[in-house]
Amino acid sequence: MSRNFPVRARPVPAGLAAALTAVLVLTGCSGSGPGDAEGAAEPPLGTVAVNPATASLALPLDAYQDTAEENRRMDAVQDRLTARCMARYGFGYAAPPAPPAPPAPPAPAAAAAAAGDRHRYLYGLADPAYAAAHGYDKDAGAPRPPKPHGPPLGDSAYTVMYGERPGVPGTSGPDPRTQEEADETPSGITVGGRPVPPGGCQREGYRKLYAPAKDSVDLLYAFGLASEAHTRAGRDSRVRAVLAKWSACMARGGYPDLPGPYDVQRRLGLAADPGGPRAVRAAVRDVACKREVNLVGVWAAAEAAYQQRLIEEHAETLALYARQREQRFRLAATFA
Repeated sequence: MSRNFPVRARPVPAGLAAALTAVLVLTGCSGSGPGDAEGAAEPPLGTVAVNPATASLALPLDAYQDTAEENRRMDAVQDRLTARCMARYGFGYAAPPAPPAPPAPPAPAAAAAAAGDRHRYLYGLADPAYAAAHGYDKDAGAPRPPKPHGPPLGDSAYTVMYGERPGVPGTSGPDPRTQEEADETPSGITVGGRPVPPGGCQREGYRKLYAPAKDSVDLLYAFGLASEAHTRAGRDSRVRAVLAKWSACMARGGYPDLPGPYDVQRRLGLAADPGGPRAVRAAVRDVACKREVNLVGVWAAAEAAYQQRLIEEHAETLALYARQREQRFRLAATFA
């Protein structure tokens, strides 16, 4: 009997680009050490833009990472592949609700948001209009998340979907990295006398899209390089110098002892009310200081230089990654 049902989060969640940018912000600039790999000189910065809008930033590794629209398209393809798998066992598949649209930005930022501002928070808050309107509240005006839909999964459908018995954790068996390996690896689980793919149909949908063959490059490979470049740029002497100037500017405005823009909310105790009056005042000063010292321009130039260095160091793997990404796009076109 075919039926629809809600599903758990995908192996790679929707809105991947935004989520990974948040990880960059949280992890990219901790610690201290040399600006680059052992013994490497700091790269030349090239042209340093003056207070560029984050929507205008084009970093070298962007070419290897999907846009928000491409992420949505890939999510839809993954749903179709999962649905095909479920249909083999007689079950219908209802895709999870699409994530809510991002909050509407204030008018001056509307054009940037429409263009897809993937680096909006890479260097902390940088939009003066948003700071004045919402402080540090990234979710201002965000719609409520969609409600759960559909009846609960039956035991057999659950097992086919996730590759484990409901209520029996640890029964999922092996989880091969690629579909080619999964085709050679029995899960040890059957439904209706038919073997269930390792990890269930949800994992199969992911593997067929993102890891079909044994030479498939990890989906997060380019992100890992971007994260490394962000860390190196944050330790660069020229970025550290501009951060020191930003910190001094914040101190003159009544916000002392702030080593960097990622520390503002925690140090000032703004997390409970990121859009309140105190947060707005701090955010306005924060962005003004960034613009006074050209923090975004210098940091982005440094990040671009370190990304380019990593692209050259990992050219062969990135070329393979790019070819496989194009293959995913061609697969997506067959579902159009």
